[in-house]
Amino acid sequence: MNFFRGVMGGQPAGPQPSGAETIQKLCDRVASSTLLEDRRDAVRALKSLSKKYRMEVGTQAMDHLVHILQTDRSDSEILGYALDTLYNIICNDEEEEQDENAQKQADDLGAQFTDKFIQDSENVTLLLTLLEEFDFHVRWPGVKLLTALLKNQCAQVQGVILVSPMGVSRLMDLLADSREVIRNDGLLLLQQLTKGNAAIQKIVAFENAFERLLDIITEEGSSDGGIVVEDCLLLLLNLLKNNSSNQNFFKEGSYIQRMKPWFEVGDDNSGWSAQKVTNLHLMLQLVRVMVSPVNSPGATSSCQKSMYQCGLLQQLCTILMATGVPADILTETINTVSEVIRGSQVNQDYFASVNAPSNPPRPAIVVLLMSMVNERQPFVLRCAVLYCFQCFLYKNQKGQGEIVATLLPSTIDANSISAGQLLCGGLFSADSLSNWCAAVALAHALQDNLTQKEQLLRVQLATSLGKPPVSLLQQCTNILSQGDKINRRGSKVQTRVGLLMLLCTWISNCPIAVTHFLHNQDNVPFLTGQISENLGEDERLVQGLCALLLGICIYYNDNSLENYTKEKLKQLIEKRIGKENFVEKLGFITKHELYSRAAQKPQPVFPSPEQMLFDHEFTKLVKELEGVITKAVHKSSEEEKKEEEVKKTLEQHDSIVTQYKELIREQDSQIQELKEQVTSASSQNEQMQTTITQQLAQIQQHKDQYNILKLKLGKDNQSQANTQGDGSHVNGLQTEELTQLREEVEELRKQHTLLQTQLGDKDTLINTLRSEAVPTAEGTAGGSDNTELLKELEALRNQVQSQLAEINRLQTERQELLRRAEAGSLDAAPGSEGSTDTAKVAELESRLAAQTSETERLQEEARSLSEGRAGLEQQLASATSTVAILQTEKAKLQTEVQESKKEQDDLLMLLADQDQKIHSLKQRLKDLGETVEDEDDLDARDQTDDDDEEDDEENED
Repeated sequence: MNFFRGVMGGQPAGPQPSGAETIQKLCDRVASSTLLEDRRDAVRALKSLSKKYRMEVGTQAMDHLVHILQTDRSDSEILGYALDTLYNIICNDEEEEQDENAQKQADDLGAQFTDKFIQDSENVTLLLTLLEEFDFHVRWPGVKLLTALLKNQCAQVQGVILVSPMGVSRLMDLLADSREVIRNDGLLLLQQLTKGNAAIQKIVAFENAFERLLDIITEEGSSDGGIVVEDCLLLLLNLLKNNSSNQNFFKEGSYIQRMKPWFEVGDDNSGWSAQKVTNLHLMLQLVRVMVSPVNSPGATSSCQKSMYQCGLLQQLCTILMATGVPADILTETINTVSEVIRGSQVNQDYFASVNAPSNPPRPAIVVLLMSMVNERQPFVLRCAVLYCFQCFLYKNQKGQGEIVATLLPSTIDANSISAGQLLCGGLFSADSLSNWCAAVALAHALQDNLTQKEQLLRVQLATSLGKPPVSLLQQCTNILSQGDKINRRGSKVQTRVGLLMLLCTWISNCPIAVTHFLHNQDNVPFLTGQISENLGEDERLVQGLCALLLGICIYYNDNSLENYTKEKLKQLIEKRIGKENFVEKLGFITKHELYSRAAQKPQPVFPSPEQMLFDHEFTKLVKELEGVITKAVHKSSEEEKKEEEVKKTLEQHDSIVTQYKELIREQDSQIQELKEQVTSASSQNEQMQTTITQQLAQIQQHKDQYNILKLKLGKDNQSQANTQGDGSHVNGLQTEELTQLREEVEELRKQHTLLQTQLGDKDTLINTLRSEAVPTAEGTAGGSDNTELLKELEALRNQVQSQLAEINRLQTERQELLRRAEAGSLDAAPGSEGSTDTAKVAELESRLAAQTSETERLQEEARSLSEGRAGLEQQLASATSTVAILQTEKAKLQTEVQESKKEQDDLLMLLADQDQKIHSLKQRLKDLGETVEDEDDLDARDQTDDDDEEDDEENED
């Protein structure tokens, strides 16, 4: 124990050993001691030496410490000492200040020990297992150690945790720990774990991380909370940034609605703490992550809609218009509102309705523009306002029209400041940054909106007293040319770049604006002069923009000005600049270093005002126009004529194809209607078939009953013939049988009445079917369905005929039976009962005759229905043949169009060859000294001859 006293601070009896020797002895004691207390004391001593002798402890003791973690799981105290020791040798955090070299050495040392520890992935798995221990002295150092490992070798440790069973789930349990120290360090651990690994981010999110983190933020006081809120927000940013799956899960879980209370601010916003500013800044960044322009359009639109519906956008606008808000929070709020409304018509309309709490109230857009054109405002704030204005006008033609309308003479209000007045004021102010911002903002009001480009041509400006007003387009070109003269004395390029971007956006895809621009005789010489000069490096960008502007004048020229047609402008370029030089100057734009930076994202972010030269949307315009302008400049007039002819031919072909498409569409609709009618007729036929089946069953039942009655009557006649000798017996027997016969006849009468009623219903159904068969025959086009329907009708007709034959047979048999019964009644003694039976039999016979007539009428109606169906089949065949003929004619016309196009091309080539041959022959004749008259001379001679002939005829008259 004297040895441990010396290590732990007691006075040594002899000479003190060196640190390496002491550590070696302690490692031997850890490895060889059998008593747990001895090993615990040795590990505690190593922990006390691990900071001072980091290299020695890490080199000699790491394996022994890992062995302790594996074997002494039952003692939490020794586990805590071992974990603390490992943390001290792996962690790079130093309390005392060090120079750069010392810090770099410490970082390298931590990385080396981390690599040694994670060489065996089981060590990390063991550490994850130890985190399940609830003991504070084990769980807390384990969390810190794993955090240090992630800081030093993030990717490798993430890979081990990802494949470890329940690895991420064990770490998520730390957020539920009731001890705040462990929970807070667990947040730091999860921050390191989720960096740059989408798979782990998804697992953490689906482990209910959003719910837990938002609960912690609420418990800690939201934006007024401490550093724990900051850690939760950083973890949320890791989980959501560039992870579309987690963003969708966050939105679908209705977590956006829970963000609204974060941004509730009071009237008194003075004295914000630094932590509150940091928390609110991260909260705004979290909102921006959900609606970032780099996200998919569908996901961004859905989040924007949710933010408006839950009132989050309204809350952000309240912060925007509040007083006393710190400048950096105000700037970030403007950027956040910008992306929440970008491309969302509903959100943009709401933002346009927001008013600042001033007297009188002013629109928020006007208040923001006042800050943008004010050179005393911070640079980042002015950039944020410009971004907000751009997002307000993005895909918002309604907003663009409202902005341009404030510049038109009919809508200008002299008593209030409008957005258009502020933009014009910034465009012509002495501050170059205001010039650039106003020019870009006005260009966004014209982006992809031909109507507003034409409307802006009406804007007139009063330059000075006593002079007539000039158009806004002319004033921009005047400032541009004057700026070129002043530029020799040190004027900034920023103003000229902004004006050139505005002019390029304005006249692109607007031939009327191009005509107005070319109408000023000074503009084209100014542009050609700028492009042709050899200026310095700073002026190359201006030359490139001038070349772009001149190229737009060529590409979108409608040749309405005789002096500045496409061909004449190209000749001017070739003479004064040179085509190759022009294309080279045009390429200066995309080669500029600031061009690629502006093309990356829509938000204008610049380190300094001097580097604010390009706008994101303008880079898209340059990319779109650079190639087509180059082709237009190199293209000859003959090629342009050929292209125009080809365009006209294609337009004609397109019109023909459109006509055919409409015809086919009409035919498809007609065929669809006919199919529906056939389906309806088929269903009606099925219903009729069912009814006929039921009637057949009833007729069969009646036939059976009639057969039974016939047999009984036959027996009665036979008994009467055998018993003629005994008159009283015969009469008594006949009376009983006649009574029974009378009952059966009565029953037969009822059945016949029922059958007659059913036959009447059948007659009504057949009449209905016959009345519906006529319109069906006029529109049916399904040949196969009609064939089946006709077959079913033929089967029905056969069944009716068979029924009629059966009824005739039964009638004949009944007449025979009645005749026999009458003969038997004559041989016997006639009485009142016999006469009554005879009358009833006669009545039954008359009813059967009526039934026979009804059956004949039914047969006649079935025959007429068959004839109607035959007509229907003929009309359907005619319609089918008509469709086939139309399709054949369509194919023939398409073939003729292709052949005519080919013949036209062949004729054009043949005429060109003939013209070339005639020209060569004329040239040869001229070379041989022969006099050859041109076509113009021949036409003039023909005209002269015609005039002479007319004069002669008049003289003769």
